[in-house]
Amino acid sequence: MQKSEKFKQAFLLHEQGKLTAARDIYLEILKTEPDNHEVLDLLGVLFLQAGEYERSEDCIKKAIEIHPDAYYLENLGKLYHQANRHQDAIEVYEILTKIKPQNYEYQFGLAMAYKNNSDWEKAKQAYYKAIELNPQSHESYFNLAYLYFNENDPQGAVKCYEKALEIQPDDWETKYFLSLAYMEVKNYKDGLKYFEERLCRQSAIVSQEKTYPNLMKEKPIWTGKEDLSDKTLYTYYEAGFGDLIMLYRFMPELTSKCKKVIFKPQRELVELFRENSYGAEIMDMFEFEKDVYFDYHLPFLSLPYVLGKSGEDVFIHHDDGYLKANPAKVLQYKQKYFNNDKFKIGIKWQGNTFYDKERVLKVEAFFRLFEIPNTQFYSCQTFEGSEKFEKIKDKYNVIDLAPTFKNFSDTAAALENLDLIICNDTSLVHLGGAMRRPCWVLLPHVYNWRWHDDLSKCDWYDSVRIFRQTSNGDWDGVFSEVEKELRKILN
Repeated sequence: MQKSEKFKQAFLLHEQGKLTAARDIYLEILKTEPDNHEVLDLLGVLFLQAGEYERSEDCIKKAIEIHPDAYYLENLGKLYHQANRHQDAIEVYEILTKIKPQNYEYQFGLAMAYKNNSDWEKAKQAYYKAIELNPQSHESYFNLAYLYFNENDPQGAVKCYEKALEIQPDDWETKYFLSLAYMEVKNYKDGLKYFEERLCRQSAIVSQEKTYPNLMKEKPIWTGKEDLSDKTLYTYYEAGFGDLIMLYRFMPELTSKCKKVIFKPQRELVELFRENSYGAEIMDMFEFEKDVYFDYHLPFLSLPYVLGKSGEDVFIHHDDGYLKANPAKVLQYKQKYFNNDKFKIGIKWQGNTFYDKERVLKVEAFFRLFEIPNTQFYSCQTFEGSEKFEKIKDKYNVIDLAPTFKNFSDTAAALENLDLIICNDTSLVHLGGAMRRPCWVLLPHVYNWRWHDDLSKCDWYDSVRIFRQTSNGDWDGVFSEVEKELRKILN
């Protein structure tokens, strides 16, 4: 078909990203050529780019009615993907794979649609079919690995990520997720090596370069090979509170290797770590560059890697815990909140929901536990989620400790007075475990790598016991088991 000058002009504007100008010309063409399916499809693509899904769907469907071309159907599938209309996307890609069964892109699109719609088994079959069509499909192996993770099959995930890495050896994202799969099966030798590809590591370095631009440019990262017996190491936080607490177990070993260690954690952890410094200098968040000197620096989560941990040695244990609460604060909390002879239980139901929202517990799930005689419950829920305490306070005698927590030093003092902690996968379980306080952590069906594929014990903390959903979303089953075990203890 001979293209008009108007069409060429609109198409050029569209290519240049000048969507409004291109749209106006497309609409002008359609006034005189209402059955121009090519223009209708392009206008639909333009509306899709602009996020106008209804108008996009209307245009593309009209183009298909006039001229049922596979390319137009493909654009409709892309629209449904982007609009999160997964079932509609499945229907479109099922048609496309019948039209062209040897087309890899269509097969991959179908697999993505199944995956997004949580049709896990069909998604796996479609990805394997896509791999048959394109054995060098990095994205198919990468997405397959996610599905194995979702089935709590880290070994299957490892195999897929390893294949993806064969195809794209320099892909940092594959290396990072492979590291999580390795560590879940306790292959820390390879896991920690690839964990160095994590994005938060680079973010932490960039953040410190802004704070100490001259020092960070001059000083190298410690690789673990350099002798630091007469050197100063500066190490700094990355990721969440729980990650820092978990890896703080290495601080005694680190300070024994260095003339001096300067450590900058998040503000909320400063006081607790100063009370447990092991000889390190614990910095406040904002200290001037002229007052800081160091020979090497290191993002804190790299510590087990540079210390050469490769197996069970990553779980270094301290017989009486490696974090202690401030005795004066412990006594203050005891006198004010814990002066009773009941079994004292601290709870928390939510952490940072930026990742892993499946970890969040419903506060109502705890209500059955509140009914158990001779117990006194304490809420340790701070920040996001603390508003849910409103659902408790008028129904049950639960003491809200959260307003008393200025930082983790206060939290530790409260935990020292508890007989048991019951919480979701959050920083509280790491603090309780580091203090060797009895703690029950409640995990979703698909859980974080650090709890490993054998849940019969907690490798990181001797005092932590694991409870996990047997199926997605089944917190009721978890709390039934928790209630049974709690009543057993009390009896």
